[in-house]
Amino acid sequence: MDAAQIDVPRGLAGVVVADTAISEVNGIEGWYQYRGHSAIELARHATLEEVWHLFLFGELPDAAQAAGFAAELRAPRPVVAEVARSLGSDRPDVLHGVKAAWPLLASRLGMKPVYDLSTDERRSDALVLTAALPSLLTELHGAPAAALPDRGVVANYLHRLTGGLPSAQEERALTAYLIAVVDHGLNASTFAARVIASTGADVASALAGGLGALSGPLHGGAPSRVLDALDRIHDPADIADWIRGELAAGRRLMGFGHAVYRTTDPRSELLKGIAVDLGGDRVELALRFEREAERILAEAKPGRGLHANVEFYASVVLERVGVPREMFTPTFALARSIGWSAHILEQAADPKIIRPAARYVGPPLRRPTAA
Repeated sequence: MDAAQIDVPRGLAGVVVADTAISEVNGIEGWYQYRGHSAIELARHATLEEVWHLFLFGELPDAAQAAGFAAELRAPRPVVAEVARSLGSDRPDVLHGVKAAWPLLASRLGMKPVYDLSTDERRSDALVLTAALPSLLTELHGAPAAALPDRGVVANYLHRLTGGLPSAQEERALTAYLIAVVDHGLNASTFAARVIASTGADVASALAGGLGALSGPLHGGAPSRVLDALDRIHDPADIADWIRGELAAGRRLMGFGHAVYRTTDPRSELLKGIAVDLGGDRVELALRFEREAERILAEAKPGRGLHANVEFYASVVLERVGVPREMFTPTFALARSIGWSAHILEQAADPKIIRPAARYVGPPLRRPTAA
């Protein structure tokens, strides 16, 4: 069939373009899962290392596997620090730095295209590159600190960012956030990573492509913008007027609405509970803002079902545990890179390149006129 005859919705909304055994999102009923496990339950009870193992190896680890895998993730890799320092001397934006660091690291380690690698070799490359990310992020942010040898990835990451010893509550809060956003179906960044992997390119190129997509404000670049909105509210009594002003000006209300969920975002509900447990004035303001926003959006856009999405309470939780605002999207990337790596491995096993068609809507071909 000619491409011009195919009716494709804008943004490929609802179009199935791949089979996956990694995650499933049910936007109608409001739940999602990772490899047969409730993502929300994992966020409440699992460690990041356990979920990382689930994504890379397809199953949750037993005690021995968990210990070995955690040690592998924490293993110092001098080449990572070397690459980060070489880039950090120029003080790049953190995300731009990582987009450069991953391919550079792959080159230093002699990584090859996935087309030329075995399944185990691909997994090894994915593990090395994603395990390097916490160190790359903190080094590029300019906040290196001594490791906490008896603590996991999350505690060490938070320690490097803040310089302090994270409490058990802070570590659990950040762990829950990271697990909750590891993967979420075929979102823009995951699709970008899979497209690159389908060409047979190396893992680092696919990860960097996913990161490029994630950096956009319509995808992963919005969490800090939620706090920007809360910063403008000097009196809680002004919330409704401020929201109506934003909508009247045609501006999008960051942190509300989702491309998939037609009910409450389960990630938002999870993080809302964590925020309430952490407490504080900012949390109280966010709760009131959510109530007013959902009421006004229901009036202004009836039937749309616009609720707080993951970014709304993620911003509050990240701020409360001490993550600097400029590191919100990089921290999101830390989690999502685990999901990308699993999708890259899954796509690499399929020899078919992703090559969609486009419908041409430009001017018709100009035929040469007779002399």
